[in-house]
Amino acid sequence: MDTIKKEQSRTVKAKADFIQSLQKSLGVITTACKNSGISRQSYYTWYNNDLEFQKEVNDIDNIALDFAESKLHSLIQDGNCSATIFFLKTKGKERGYIERIENVNSQKDPFAEMSDDEIKNRLNELRSKRDN
Repeated sequence: MDTIKKEQSRTVKAKADFIQSLQKSLGVITTACKNSGISRQSYYTWYNNDLEFQKEVNDIDNIALDFAESKLHSLIQDGNCSATIFFLKTKGKERGYIERIENVNSQKDPFAEMSDDEIKNRLNELRSKRDN
């Protein structure tokens, strides 16, 4: 076997080992790199240049997300209030489960209760102070 084929064979095996490690780590790239003995640079090179490898990684990401969602649903079923609130804030926005920040200004508008003439007089006073 020539050198190029040996290198290709090693790369195929390294990718397969990485994919196994990624599955075991539920998509944590740093852990998978460490456990499979490859550098993050190699991972990113493979991910950006090998569409099949990229698809396998993305599938694992979806499996990890499904796993996390199933844990969230389990917590909700167990009556965990925080999990229920989190779910409603993220998935129930269309039904009004969203936090809003209300900006309440405690200072009254000094001109709100003044007539137009009173406002004009006050502005004239301020202008004369400014000009003096």
